[in-house]
Amino acid sequence: MTKHVLIIGAGIIGASIAWHLARAGARVTVLDAGAPGGAATRNSWAWINASWGNPEPYFRLRLRSMAAWRRLEKDVPAIKVNWAGGLLWDLPQDELEAYAREHGAWGYGIRRVDRAEAARIEPQLRNPPDLALHVAEEGSVEPLPAAEALLAAAIGLGAEIVAPRAVLALRERNGRVTAVETSAGALEAEEVVVAAGAGTAKLTAGLDFAPPLDAPPGLLISSRPHARLLNGLVMSPCLHVRQTATGCLLAGADFGGSDPGGEAERAARELFETMRGMLKDGNALEYSHHTVGFRPMPGDGYPIIGRVPTIDGLYLAVMHSGITLAPVVGMFAAEEILDGRRDPLLKPYGPERFAAK
Repeated sequence: MTKHVLIIGAGIIGASIAWHLARAGARVTVLDAGAPGGAATRNSWAWINASWGNPEPYFRLRLRSMAAWRRLEKDVPAIKVNWAGGLLWDLPQDELEAYAREHGAWGYGIRRVDRAEAARIEPQLRNPPDLALHVAEEGSVEPLPAAEALLAAAIGLGAEIVAPRAVLALRERNGRVTAVETSAGALEAEEVVVAAGAGTAKLTAGLDFAPPLDAPPGLLISSRPHARLLNGLVMSPCLHVRQTATGCLLAGADFGGSDPGGEAERAARELFETMRGMLKDGNALEYSHHTVGFRPMPGDGYPIIGRVPTIDGLYLAVMHSGITLAPVVGMFAAEEILDGRRDPLLKPYGPERFAAK
């Protein structure tokens, strides 16, 4: 019998789960309070990587998802990933060296480059670093078009996208989620997947299980379209910047975007001037706009992926780094929801780690 799965959230994570489930033969309904494409997804810098600052199990999950992005490009041809590589020097030299040693030993395609090589990789840099790290296999994707492509492909397989349609509450009976209350009435399903990003906390607040979640703001700025200035992703100490498929330069103070406080427009203009100053032809750039997105962040900083141990019929998929992880989360979640197989790479990231506490 075909299983009916209801997914709350039409961002990149919900879209990936929907497509993988529909491809596997499930009946899929996706709900979102806003337009398809999600909120955090629209405001992402969209770096696909397995970069520094994470323990090896998380590195392995991210590396697996980088490979899954290449598969997804073939399966959903409307998705275009720019595998242009990343040039990084936003750490002190000793930390750069430690990162290179550690990730190199783990099999990451990382190499040290000097000033001359950095200038060759990114000729527009006004002051190339004396030491940087380059990973040719890193990339970026335009997040909203990627999510929309997955949703369109899911619709082609029979999925239904209902948006805008706000979910007001999860209906629980005898320890099982059986339906969701929406702005247009209740919808029943055999399993409910919450992939609502920063909205997850509100949806789970009335349940026996409510994982700790935060939603820090992130500022991103965008220039108007310009002729090609950057070849790949640039992660400098003052900002992270890439050039989009439409020619806009998109930057944040770090890969997630910085907190602008109460003066977002002023912070955006200052960041834009910093970006102009780091590029030889930066004075030709024109300011377009800024966005402030709210990034879903579980309490310990790592993804929450899996069935809630105390509530049947409820599956959570909430995380930062949603762009990097989307393909592998969609694939692994579909396998677990339909066949009960949980991939070993997900072992550290189940909801039960918070239930135990």
